[in-house]
Amino acid sequence: MTDPTAAPKKLFIKTYGCQMNVYDSQRMAEAMGAEGYELTEDQSQADMVLLNTCHIREKAAEKLYSDLGRLKPLKAEKPDLKIGVAGCVAQAEGEEITRRMPLVDLVVGPQAYHRLPAMVRGEAPKIVTDFPEEDKFDHLPQRRATRRAPAAFLTVQEGCDKFCAFCVVPYTRGAEVSRPVERILREARDLVSRGVREITLLGQNVNGWHGAGEDGRDWGFGRLIRAIGEIEGLDRIRYTTSHPNDMADDLIDAHRDVPQLMPYLHLPVQSGSDRILKAMNRKHTADHYMRLIDRIRAARPDIMLTSDFIVGFPGETDQDHADTLRLVAAVSFGTAFSFKYSPRPGTPAYDRPEVDGAVADARLQELQALLSRQQKAAQEGMIGRTLGVLFEKPGRIAGQMIGKSDYLHSVFVEAPEAQVGDLVQVRIIESAPNSLHGELAA
Repeated sequence: MTDPTAAPKKLFIKTYGCQMNVYDSQRMAEAMGAEGYELTEDQSQADMVLLNTCHIREKAAEKLYSDLGRLKPLKAEKPDLKIGVAGCVAQAEGEEITRRMPLVDLVVGPQAYHRLPAMVRGEAPKIVTDFPEEDKFDHLPQRRATRRAPAAFLTVQEGCDKFCAFCVVPYTRGAEVSRPVERILREARDLVSRGVREITLLGQNVNGWHGAGEDGRDWGFGRLIRAIGEIEGLDRIRYTTSHPNDMADDLIDAHRDVPQLMPYLHLPVQSGSDRILKAMNRKHTADHYMRLIDRIRAARPDIMLTSDFIVGFPGETDQDHADTLRLVAAVSFGTAFSFKYSPRPGTPAYDRPEVDGAVADARLQELQALLSRQQKAAQEGMIGRTLGVLFEKPGRIAGQMIGKSDYLHSVFVEAPEAQVGDLVQVRIIESAPNSLHGELAA
């Protein structure tokens, strides 16, 4: 048990990668809070440093070892400092981390971080990277009744069974697991009771969520969103990341029927070439994706679509690249994330011959130029419109507030009387490269 009279210890967390890692870091902070730790933003003052890692992009492990190397002087100065590595690189590298970096005190995978307090107390192994049978959410402490920021993440699903040829997620996060309805709704209600007005539902394959509902029937993700939309005080719902093959009819209908579900959808396609999609093991075609987009837009005509693309996947030809450009031009995305293929050890595509680096770079630049034009057009199309904006923090200028629009754009507004957490109507008057400027609507 933690001595309530003892001075709190300081915990510094660095989070790499996706929104789910942000959520995991919050839960680990809460778990360690029950052990007498409080968060600090000053690494030099920390009694424990925790690096919560991501393994998606190239050189993820190298970035971790570089950061660990920079911790050596602090460890030498403070021998009692505990250093932990969590997340997907921890899962993938395991004992290799402590072998290469003896300064690391513990290594914990993303499915076992509920065991972090026991590891710190020396009551569990130094390295825990198994996939435990118990549900980690059952063993985490209850979230403390403190006021929250107006927007929050909520994990509803973890893992992935898709086994895309380029992706490490099935190996680092494990098989798909859906959290039970009752626990999701309880956590959502708790967040709303503490001031949260917008919840983003998270999962590696979030729209693949399914489970037994409160009515005893099997629910899909669309039905879950409808139930969450009934929580009084919750104004906005978002979700990420989705797979095209799991965009069920009920989920598409939810975009039409649930007013809290924002008109924004991130739906990764990765390529516009059927040949490359097959090589990626995506199990959908470009035509399937386009017909899906048509159905989604029929249900919610004002929806903004975003996506992910990988350029230079092994075997990609000029024609395959042209097919991707054609799909992008046809859909017209509000924004998108695009990357040059990076081989990940242990994935099916790892040993395949790579596209020439210069060719892949040129293709990426061409794709990003097109996507940038579409993003600019989408933002300029907001000028003159009145949008809902949820204020999340003050701006740098006195009287200015910064919030997120219905379409997830950052919006700067002169609103000296406004408070963090206000959801207001804003008329957009200007578009900047990565944000909008608006004024309070009458």
